Amino acid sequence: MSATKKWYLPSLVVVMVLLLAACAGTPQPAAPAEPEQAEQAEEAQAEPAEATAETEVEAPAEDAAAGGGTVRIGRAGSPDTLNPGTAILIEAYDTFELVYDTMYDLELDGSFRPSLAEKVKLSDDGKVWTFTIKEGVKWHDGEPLTAKDVAYTYNLNKAREDFPYMNPYTEYFESIEAPDDRTVVITLTEPIPNMESQLVFQYILPEHIWGKLEGDAVAEFENIEMVGSGPFKMVEYKQNEFVHLAANKEHFERPPKVDEVIFQTFGNPDALVQAITTGQVDMITEMPFTAVPTLKNAENVQLAIGTPLSPSIRDFIFNLIAPEDCPPDDGVCSNHPALRDRNVRLALAHATDLQNIIDVAELGLATPGVGLIADSMGEWYNSSLHPYEFDPDKANQILDEAGYKDTDGDSIREMPDGTNPLRFRLYWPNDIVAAPRTAELLGNMWSQVGVQLEPQAFDPDALTAVCCPAFDFDVMIWGWGSDPDPNALLNVLTTKEIPTGSSETGYSNPEYDKLYEQQAVELDRDKRRDLVWEMQKLAFDDVTYLTYYQQEAQAIRTDRFKGWITDAPTLVLQDPSSLTVIEPVQ
Repeated sequence: MSATKKWYLPSLVVVMVLLLAACAGTPQPAAPAEPEQAEQAEEAQAEPAEATAETEVEAPAEDAAAGGGTVRIGRAGSPDTLNPGTAILIEAYDTFELVYDTMYDLELDGSFRPSLAEKVKLSDDGKVWTFTIKEGVKWHDGEPLTAKDVAYTYNLNKAREDFPYMNPYTEYFESIEAPDDRTVVITLTEPIPNMESQLVFQYILPEHIWGKLEGDAVAEFENIEMVGSGPFKMVEYKQNEFVHLAANKEHFERPPKVDEVIFQTFGNPDALVQAITTGQVDMITEMPFTAVPTLKNAENVQLAIGTPLSPSIRDFIFNLIAPEDCPPDDGVCSNHPALRDRNVRLALAHATDLQNIIDVAELGLATPGVGLIADSMGEWYNSSLHPYEFDPDKANQILDEAGYKDTDGDSIREMPDGTNPLRFRLYWPNDIVAAPRTAELLGNMWSQVGVQLEPQAFDPDALTAVCCPAFDFDVMIWGWGSDPDPNALLNVLTTKEIPTGSSETGYSNPEYDKLYEQQAVELDRDKRRDLVWEMQKLAFDDVTYLTYYQQEAQAIRTDRFKGWITDAPTLVLQDPSSLTVIEPVQ
């Protein structure tokens, strides 16, 4: 997905699979076709899209119909909306992946495979991409899906600046046209190095439904009926309760073997774990790592732990918005002024024992980070950077030298002018099960350097409103999940995203912005990597985030359904890759 908040972030055997990032990195996505390879790409992709589908889904459609059963999946969160243009939370994107189709699919090895596209042709100048859409694809209401729906979707995303994640994908799209029902032509303003990643999460929408909407009605559309063309179709949705999907047995590529999938939201992590042990659900995601020992020994339960398909970053977010950058329409910008001082953020970085937080709150199943680009992203990760050393003495020295003193003896420092004690509001979404323990640890650490935290959990929707672009907080615990390409997460720290709701720190650095624009169109992979590394160093030196990179942990019942994909390079059991191939245990 685009850089999507796991505001999920995000946001995965009786044998335990430990595909730790330190041991096995995620394979890199396939590079886009070079201009001179255009004709070869057209020939190679003229028919293999269907051939790939046959090898991926081993059983034919009639076997799928013979499978049956209702799969119940437990999780901690719920979609914030069913509108792909305005959705923020990962639970929404999990639903989109099942209900909608896209031009490409992201495979579990990190590569891209044509999905709706039957043929792909790239012009010699690298600016014109021509896609031939497969025949016979239908919307869930029976209407045919055509190239005009595809062009409509891309043009809609391009026109809607209030679509925080979909709009940036179209930044270099000069025009999108559908000259006939099977052909989509995208003309770029200039060649880009990552066309597949720009299309893989733009969910194709039915023009005969969305085209009736105008103005604000587009962003406000609740999309409750959620007509798509994907392997599952919407039956019923109740926010914070459940999402009920039925199998689309007529799907052109991956007709599910099961009949239904029901995602159930559990507000209590203990209840979530109990649900899998008692058989109330067949799989759980977003599980607390503290449950690993219990589930490892539970009867008929299989644990899967590995590298997430979508790189998963847990971040401690500093609100460093400057008054002059406060969004005029939506901004509250109530951040503590001390957080605008790099000295304070640097001191807090040295006062944070990330490894201890990982060991205690995440049961060791994460690695300390240096920014938003995760270590599982291979060459894009700047391996020359190292997390700030945990050194409370150094942290205290930095604050002392910067003039932050405890003048009244209450163990809390004040601003250099003697006012405004360093009391920071610490917020997190209540569907991050490890967050309360993390907040407790962080509070104890920062108290050793004269900083007090005022912790509070929020409903994810409420926290989204407080976060961005309101900037009505001091520090947050949240996270990101992202594309395999670094562009989406790099975009989060650009100045232009401050008013859109994508920026959560309010960070603004003209040098960073310039490098972002350069890497977005740099076709030489080595040169682009160097730019991406330089951007990471800038953000790291400015102490915009404290981060660590998580593993995915999920659990399945072994006595209910078989065929879950637990042995791939990445893990995402709520994805079509598993939910279209599992079948009841006989």
